[in-house]
Amino acid sequence: MTLSTVPATMQAVRIKQPGGPEQLIAAELPVPRPGPGYLLVKVAAAGVNRPDVLQRKGSYPPPAGASELPGLEFAGVVAALGDGAGRFAVGDEVCGLVAGGGYAEYCVVHESNALPVPQGLSLLEAAALPETFFTVWVNVFRRGKLKAGEILLVHGGTSGIGTVAIMLAKAFGATVLTTVGSEEKCAAARKLGADHAINYRTEDFVAQTERLTGGHGADVIVDLIAGDYVARNYAAAAMDGRIVQIGVQDGPAKELNLMKMLAKRLIHTGSTLRPRPVADKAAIAADLQQQVWPLLAAGKIRPLIERAFPLRQAAEAHALMEGSTHIGKIMLVTDAYADLLDGNG
Repeated sequence: MTLSTVPATMQAVRIKQPGGPEQLIAAELPVPRPGPGYLLVKVAAAGVNRPDVLQRKGSYPPPAGASELPGLEFAGVVAALGDGAGRFAVGDEVCGLVAGGGYAEYCVVHESNALPVPQGLSLLEAAALPETFFTVWVNVFRRGKLKAGEILLVHGGTSGIGTVAIMLAKAFGATVLTTVGSEEKCAAARKLGADHAINYRTEDFVAQTERLTGGHGADVIVDLIAGDYVARNYAAAAMDGRIVQIGVQDGPAKELNLMKMLAKRLIHTGSTLRPRPVADKAAIAADLQQQVWPLLAAGKIRPLIERAFPLRQAAEAHALMEGSTHIGKIMLVTDAYADLLDGNG
């Protein structure tokens, strides 16, 4: 397939107006054209992520120049190449990270922000990789500087990001503690490799972290909650600990005493992924291809998928995500690849 044989229009899901899941509606839109250095990919599957939910609610608009469609990750087959793009060929299977546009039958991605589908993974599994693996690599290993032998505390261990953080931290030799909201999720987190799972509804994660680490605390904490978790993270952190903020689901920090940060010599940092320049994401992609893709190809780690929906059922997928009962990734599948739904619907 080349640009001359690509259809003029495609099925996509757009946001009608800010609001609930019902604001995600099917639309027929022009197929995007790849600019210099970009790939046009026929999408097989796309991941559903928290930023998509925030965008739908009107609180996280896409960066300037990005597609208005939701969807930050996908996998599929290269359909056409923009001028100068030579890293992949038409027909190659790739997964990619984008700032928008994934909820569609076709999507454009800069070739440096695309990665080959790891050997042994389906297109559905590959579509579950980019957003969470890029996020975890940046925040746990680059900003958090987690090393073998250290202790990681990750909040929300059965979320898409949490499951990946557990698997990668264990693969690189760390001890992993995680907080989750049910005994079922505790069991799932331990099955993924977590050394200890703390039910935050029935246990105090600060006290449990101190007990489970023999008073040492967590060397790295990854948090997307904020609110009163910020002060509690300071209490749970080890001396010279690093706390990486990747979200603020409960709003701003509350009753924060910075003396704890000073006394423990803590580093509290944070980051977002979506607005980063293409070159920044390219550097992350290169790290992942060198250090993580071999683990995927060897079957040592594998993305965990809760459920896949047809693309037209994006509203139902968002409702499932907002219910927070899922364990792992929630996915969307285009009609041309409906066979990927077998066993995942």
